[in-house]
Amino acid sequence: MTDLAVHNALITGGGTGVGAVMARMLADAGVKVVVSGRRSDVLAEVAEHQNITAIVADVTDETSVQDMFTTMVDVVGTPDLVIANAGMAESAPIGKTSVDLWQRTMDVNLTGTFLTFREGLAAMDKTKPGRLISIASTAGLKGYAYVTAYCAAKHGVVGMVKGMAAELATSPITINAVCPGFMETPMLEKSVENIVAKTGMSKDAARASLAKINPQNRFIQPEEVAETVMWLCSPKAASITGQTISVSGGEV
Repeated sequence: MTDLAVHNALITGGGTGVGAVMARMLADAGVKVVVSGRRSDVLAEVAEHQNITAIVADVTDETSVQDMFTTMVDVVGTPDLVIANAGMAESAPIGKTSVDLWQRTMDVNLTGTFLTFREGLAAMDKTKPGRLISIASTAGLKGYAYVTAYCAAKHGVVGMVKGMAAELATSPITINAVCPGFMETPMLEKSVENIVAKTGMSKDAARASLAKINPQNRFIQPEEVAETVMWLCSPKAASITGQTISVSGGEV
């Protein structure tokens, strides 16, 4: 087993994209992993790994999140790693950003992370090493046009991480935000499709327009984010807390 400070993990949005990659990487290292999400079919594919268990849950619903951790403790054990990964992004100019779009974005990205961290922390053993990690975004560190609601939500996540880190500083539990740039995931494909639909660009041109935002002129791979999480879960990262770790090829 890889030298990690954690043994039981929960990952929201664990059925696809970087969530699934993190789940499999942790499970391969011997960690017992719970993946949660709203779609049982995609969760079931990830849960084919012997160290992964699926729990259907909605991070925007307080009772659902509470039940998720209750079930985890009963089936797998007390969590010592909680990764708030569930997220969504829709684009619109600010003048066409409806209250409904704004609220959905906040509910999933910000409130969902808050509920996951609050209930996850409540379930943890405060006397032992633990890790709370948000998969945030470079949108929590800067601004992007046409995704103001998403930027606002991710900035909120970064602020929450810093505030919680101050509260938990005297405990063995750390909390950090990993902030990827544009990453090769299903969410990226939705962004590409939106650009194609609204501008008439080809798919290749739309992808290139996003890739060039990264100074390395490429998309971040989910495995790069997962490896960053693995490092944060090592005993050597015990003093890393309240940080925003940009995985973005030097994007500022």
